[in-house]
Amino acid sequence: MVRGKTQMKRIENATSRQVTFSKRRNGLLKKAFELSVLCDAEVSLIIFSPKGKLYEFASSNMQDTIDRYLRHTKDRVSTKPVSEENMQHLKYEAANMMKKIEQLEASKRKLLGEGIGTCSIEELQQIEHQLEKSVKCIRARKTQVFKEQIEQLKQKEKALAAENEKLSEKWGSHEIEVWSNKNPESTGRGDEESSPSSEVETQLFIGLPCSSRK
Repeated sequence: MVRGKTQMKRIENATSRQVTFSKRRNGLLKKAFELSVLCDAEVSLIIFSPKGKLYEFASSNMQDTIDRYLRHTKDRVSTKPVSEENMQHLKYEAANMMKKIEQLEASKRKLLGEGIGTCSIEELQQIEHQLEKSVKCIRARKTQVFKEQIEQLKQKEKALAAENEKLSEKWGSHEIEVWSNKNPESTGRGDEESSPSSEVETQLFIGLPCSSRK
């Protein structure tokens, strides 16, 4: 029996579409493997199912192949005029980005307590959990900053104490030197006055006092 030619359009029946996807996906992965082995080619294949499930094959490292592709097409993409297809793709990507931005803005407002009137109890519990987690991280970081500041102050205190000790020793030596310069003979005089061998003049006479004769 001759196999009929398959018409290239979307299969409406969900079951038939899933069966066809599985068969052709496996065949495509097999062909990619055969091509890489038989022809020593660097092949990378990425497939996303309609439900978003990822299927991939790479004869070498997938990321290295992607980087190689980007390097190879960098100059060509920069000089190639933007086609209508590329323009549509860029518009689609921009729309997705705007949608993500709106979602992030809405999430931010909810975290600030705004626009939560329509939130369900599950959403409110989730927001509360996120806030508690954020507060926990903030407190941990604050404690760490306090510890770092205290340690810095301790190090500064030690440095100031050491500098103060050096200045005190230097100032004490300076005072002794200044006092010695102002009183160079003070030490000698004290020794002389206290010495028992120093000479002292007195008016002591031995014998009877002389009297005038008549």
